Amino acid sequence: MVKFKFYLVFLLLATHIVVGQSDKEKVKPITWQEIPEWKSINTNSTKLSADGKWLVYAMMPVEGDSEVFIQKAAEPESKKSFFIGSTTFPSISFSEDSRWLAFKEYPKESVKKTKSKNGSKDLKDKLILLDLNNDFKKSEVENVSNFAFNGKNATHLAVNLNKEGSNGDSKGSDLLLVHLASGKKQNIGNVLEYSFNKSGEYLAYTIDAANQSGNAVVLLHLSSGKTEILESDKATYKSINWTEKGDAFTLLKMIKDKEYKQDHGQILGVKNLSNPQLTQYNPKNDSINFPKSYTISPNRKPMWSEDLTRLFFGIHPLIAEKKPEQKGPEQVVNKDSLEQVNLQRIKSDSTIKSLADLQKAIAKIDSTKSKTSNGSKDQVKPDLTIWHWQDSRLQSRQQILENQDKNYSIWSMYDTRNGKFITLQDSSLKQLDLLPKEKFALGYDIQEYELDINLDGQNYRDIYSVNLQTGERKLLFKKFYLPSFSSMPRPSTDGTKLLYAENGDFYVYNLASNTSKNITSNINTTFVNVEDDHNVEKPMVTPLGWSSDSKFVLLRDAWDIWQVPVEGKGSPQNLTMNGKSDKIRYQYRFVLDQDEKGIDLSKAIFIRKYGEKSKKSGIVKIQPSKSGLAAGTESLIWEDANINRLVKAKNAAVYLFSKEKFNDPTDFFLTDATLSNPIKVTENAPDASKYDWSSGVRLVDYISDKGDSLQAALFLPSNYEAGKAYPTIVYYYEKLSQTLHNYSNPGFSGTGWNPNVYTSNGYAVLIPDIVYQLDDPGMSAVWCVIPAVKEAIKSGVIDPKSMGLHGHSWGGYQTSFLITQTDMFKAAAAGAPLTNMISMYDLIYWNSGGGNMSIFEASQGRFRGAPWENWDAYQRNSPVYHVKNVNTPLLLLHNDKDGAVDFTQGIEYYNALRRLKKPVIMVQYKGENHGLSKLENRKDYSVRMMEFFDHHLKGEKAPDWIASGVEKLKLEEHLENRVFD
Repeated sequence: MVKFKFYLVFLLLATHIVVGQSDKEKVKPITWQEIPEWKSINTNSTKLSADGKWLVYAMMPVEGDSEVFIQKAAEPESKKSFFIGSTTFPSISFSEDSRWLAFKEYPKESVKKTKSKNGSKDLKDKLILLDLNNDFKKSEVENVSNFAFNGKNATHLAVNLNKEGSNGDSKGSDLLLVHLASGKKQNIGNVLEYSFNKSGEYLAYTIDAANQSGNAVVLLHLSSGKTEILESDKATYKSINWTEKGDAFTLLKMIKDKEYKQDHGQILGVKNLSNPQLTQYNPKNDSINFPKSYTISPNRKPMWSEDLTRLFFGIHPLIAEKKPEQKGPEQVVNKDSLEQVNLQRIKSDSTIKSLADLQKAIAKIDSTKSKTSNGSKDQVKPDLTIWHWQDSRLQSRQQILENQDKNYSIWSMYDTRNGKFITLQDSSLKQLDLLPKEKFALGYDIQEYELDINLDGQNYRDIYSVNLQTGERKLLFKKFYLPSFSSMPRPSTDGTKLLYAENGDFYVYNLASNTSKNITSNINTTFVNVEDDHNVEKPMVTPLGWSSDSKFVLLRDAWDIWQVPVEGKGSPQNLTMNGKSDKIRYQYRFVLDQDEKGIDLSKAIFIRKYGEKSKKSGIVKIQPSKSGLAAGTESLIWEDANINRLVKAKNAAVYLFSKEKFNDPTDFFLTDATLSNPIKVTENAPDASKYDWSSGVRLVDYISDKGDSLQAALFLPSNYEAGKAYPTIVYYYEKLSQTLHNYSNPGFSGTGWNPNVYTSNGYAVLIPDIVYQLDDPGMSAVWCVIPAVKEAIKSGVIDPKSMGLHGHSWGGYQTSFLITQTDMFKAAAAGAPLTNMISMYDLIYWNSGGGNMSIFEASQGRFRGAPWENWDAYQRNSPVYHVKNVNTPLLLLHNDKDGAVDFTQGIEYYNALRRLKKPVIMVQYKGENHGLSKLENRKDYSVRMMEFFDHHLKGEKAPDWIASGVEKLKLEEHLENRVFD
């Protein structure tokens, strides 16, 4: 394991003992050296079995090998652990009958590192299968690619093995079908794809063998073992797609054609599974309706309509293969005779008197040969890009999207009832969304607005409905404005209506009757997100969605949830009532049934609630009602903690929720539908008791210089003593006071920042909110952050002479700007900051390939217009133009491959500060993007940033890299002295 060699400060911290504690109770600040071994629960891996009796989760270190823990859900003491090796994304699944657990075991970290050094990629995963009814009886399968249980039936486990060795041009590999009850295994060779239907009664798979001999699509009835070859041909069968009910499936059949670069596609549809009925559509047999220059695309999965009458799929243009040029008789040269001629020329050349002469002669002949093979003219093409002012997308954006554009396909339909093919979109409708029940689709045309969207960020589009029976297109909205995603039309669960927003109200459009109705004009609240301070008009608060019967929508204002009828009788109903009055935000719904279609109002609805001022959080239950109107609410959990997950066992009334605090790791609690008397069933971060953590959290209320009532989260240092002031890091990124109860696992982040590590090491941390005034993103930070700091100093926690600033990206910009406006901070660290709003405006956001213009005008920049229209505002808020005011030592991180904030932004600021001989250090990690991804770089920067603050805020001796820098010729030695194996 790679560990860090630390300076004296870290060795002292590592041996620190809290006075007055016994040897057993010795705790200490956590050091960066100990973090690689820090273990915690991977919360995304935490799962309940369908019957709610079992709980599984992965315990993973920052660096090293992980474990899977399996236990009887309500009995934490019953847990057993199993090694799963080194992974970032553990693969774990229960069978639906809750008897079996399968997971992957990956190679050890040490094996991965050894093979990586040797250049080997021969790393094989293993499948572990546990019988939970038989004392965790274990079976294993080697060299596994992926696996799946067969749905509700839970009788089989399919294990796809990695392909080993050469098998001609076969793309398939072995599929191991495990009969769970007997343990017997059936090997099916050359399987390219496989998929169980929802019930698990059937397995569909495709064969791809050497030379395409015996390629086929096969249907296996698992209980009887009956196998049917539905079709076989010299073709590739792929993209199996079952209907949601599992009563039919579709797939593609792709056939090579030497005349074209793409395969020719066909569509296969299978239904009536007990006596399979195969529908096949071959465009080559449809010269009347199917466009001649197109074929069916392999880049979109086909699908059945819900009523099994139509097949939907994508088509794309065919591109002919270039044929080699036919040479005339005078161009045909025998290679052997040419070599003989050249040899004779060399032998008879009297000018060749030395080795150098011989080499020149050979070079001349090679040049002649090159011209002979390429014709008399040089055929090498120029390598260039043409940027044109009328390009709707920048060339850089086109390059990023090149593969997506190449793979773009047009939705089309084949109606099995009349054998008719219909194209549903064309190049004008680049986006087409099929609505539920496949009665209608929505098409979006941005051609007229795309250039302006990419320039100023104001989103418009023309929206069409497409009849999925006839293909008829109808314009619904011309130049529809989208200030945010919340205004986007949302289909009802029956697919016949749309919920959309316009000019601050919500409307429902009936696609069948072509009528529209304003459903919020008479409600005494606003559904506009009035707190959104971007340069857009009337962005809406995101709706919760449609009811399952399509009769109601659930909307949110800034606080409460409203149930609004979309047609007929009934009045809007405020379901939560007290949100606005008590400053409680009812934020989002916990989706407990992953198969649901809309919000079932006949069942209880669980909502996450959050106290805007108190920072409490919890869960409220909206009671069900047979009448279709909710019957009231009941608060189930309301705590000074972060409650942010709730899941339900699929087939039982067993619930699991998570709870965390800033200094309490995320743990899970088991309960019933009342969420009362929960049982703590996990023990996260098993090593937490070895270390000092924050002594607690406080809220700081303050008023910005512009009169806004805001809050800041203040995290106390470990072993806090009242009346003692502590060095403090101020960290921010727009509004973050809501993170008061958020837990951060110790680790090496891509920005170097970890609040728990800093508080463990004796720092206080202050995180203030920033709200923005248009045209003043930098000054807004001044108006919000400085008042927050002044108010927090009154608490006595913060040492006003030992305060540091840190932020990354937009927070890095705020940091770079703040130190031009105040000297109250003793040190600052800015990661990937914007520093010149004028030059940055015209640069490219390389990660997406788009321009920065729209970001400045409609997104985070919050400017009205371009620099030449708003020069004073851009200049006023650019750190580089106020650089002469900087007196704060700055650690600047900017990487040369930053695709979000161009590297030149860091260079501009660094050079300006250096020109004025200001104290600035810039660290650049070669090849890294906006945040650090390589573990060794994340480690290095995390340590350097704390060393920087330790020196300036705690008075620790400055390491050489801070005191005097590191020359290029000594850099390797410097790095070697900081790292050891």
